Amino acid sequence: MNVNREHLCDVLVVGSGAAGLSLALHVAKHGKVIVLSKGPRSEGSTYYAQGGIAAVFDESDSIESHVQDTLIAGGGICDKETVEFIAKNAKECVQWLIDGGVPFDREENDSDDNPRYHLTREGGHSHRRILHAADATGMAMQTSLQENVRNHPNIHVLERHNALDLITEDKIGGDSQKVVGAYIWNRNHEHVETVRAKFVVLATGGASKVYQYTSNPDVSSGDGIAIAWRAGCRVANLEFNQFHPTCLYHPEARNFLLTEALRGEGAYLRRPDGSRFMPDFDDRKELAPRDVVARAIDFEMKRLGADCMYLDISHKPADFIEKHFPTINMKLLELGIDMTQEPIPVVPAAHYTCGGVMVDRKGQTDLKQLYAIGEVSYTGLHGANRMASNSLLECVVYAWASANDIIEKINTCDFPPSLPEWDESQVSCSDEEVVIQHNWHELRLFMWDYMGIVRTEKRLERALRRIQLLQQETHEYYSNFKVCNNLLELRNLLQVAELMVRCAMSRKESRGLHYTLDYPEALPESGPTILTPQNIG
Repeated sequence: MNVNREHLCDVLVVGSGAAGLSLALHVAKHGKVIVLSKGPRSEGSTYYAQGGIAAVFDESDSIESHVQDTLIAGGGICDKETVEFIAKNAKECVQWLIDGGVPFDREENDSDDNPRYHLTREGGHSHRRILHAADATGMAMQTSLQENVRNHPNIHVLERHNALDLITEDKIGGDSQKVVGAYIWNRNHEHVETVRAKFVVLATGGASKVYQYTSNPDVSSGDGIAIAWRAGCRVANLEFNQFHPTCLYHPEARNFLLTEALRGEGAYLRRPDGSRFMPDFDDRKELAPRDVVARAIDFEMKRLGADCMYLDISHKPADFIEKHFPTINMKLLELGIDMTQEPIPVVPAAHYTCGGVMVDRKGQTDLKQLYAIGEVSYTGLHGANRMASNSLLECVVYAWASANDIIEKINTCDFPPSLPEWDESQVSCSDEEVVIQHNWHELRLFMWDYMGIVRTEKRLERALRRIQLLQQETHEYYSNFKVCNNLLELRNLLQVAELMVRCAMSRKESRGLHYTLDYPEALPESGPTILTPQNIG
């Protein structure tokens, strides 16, 4: 079979979630777009997002209030100008989704001439400003975006393709600070191909798969962060790993998320004896920001030696629960849990990577013609803690901003010349993939124990030593054997784990999602933690 070993496009988008597909649709009128999807095009964090997308649609709300709520949740280190930029452009970008067919829930008495959307409230928000599609907003967004992409003649989606590494112009005698394409792993035919592109956009999501317990799908392995770092990009704030407070505790559904909208609609958190505990930790009770709630659950579990805590909305009418949370209700019933009658067992799980590849207001990274949007990036929006439903918003606003910048430049950029093929002449097939699996499991376990919800300097030092040992083994393996999906993901996860730990070791305080017993108080003044490749050997 003849297989194309080189692809050519105006824009290569690495990732097929909300950020990547939105950008592809914006720029496709101006050039050819290739979208890489590591698995099926629907598999990504967007598809599993339940709660919704934040934007000011209510007349009693204001952009200023959205900005202030975000700054408070971010622990004092958000970039205020970025927060204002996103909040001001939120409604226009969400309206673009609506115009594209995303079926956000509407009030019963609205009309097509004057649509009124049902808005819910989540932790950290002072108003109801969360647009949602029942309790499966991400699925609705992903489905709509996929359909629009499928019908666009200028967008070609390559499923089961991984980005392996970026190609900079110095590989063909030019500028080391300019990206001209990427090596990609074709999992269908098990070989490496090249993509020549005027622009490359990283939209690969976060890195929560570095932890043993996570609400994320398997594809969330930090690929974009790792390949950007290897190419020379700075990263920031990777110590701030958000643990969603309420992931279902059940052996048959280890990463099933229970949306924060449950607490927004009145659900209580209870101990095994039925007593509420959030009033003991924060005046905002169940509506406190996620870092506060996750630490409270973790504290109570450790104090009581309990396997889980409980989320209880059974005091609400059954028809209310079934209407607002149909997806969750159906899933729980399949597992033998009736949320209209009984509390739901929950534990915290790694959920969102608040830091990432540093970008400017246009999504531009440190390298020319390389952009990063969505969870892979650090824009300054989230600070030390992401406020609920700001993540999908960041995806669509920065997809729009980056697309506008690319559209302005696309006709003045030339296609790069042919790129060197991937050299695998010195490697062989491996019969020892058990090494990859063992290192994978070891990494995720010690990251949970040493770089989890509560940290210490000693735990972080242990984590770094173990990461470096695993990196040595994995590098040796990578150098001698042909690539495979698990090896690529392990290599990237180890790189991102190192960056997370180094960021955490640099922050000598507790702030937001970074809580250390050695420095339990916040410093009077603080800012982002920035790592530069040239400064780390």
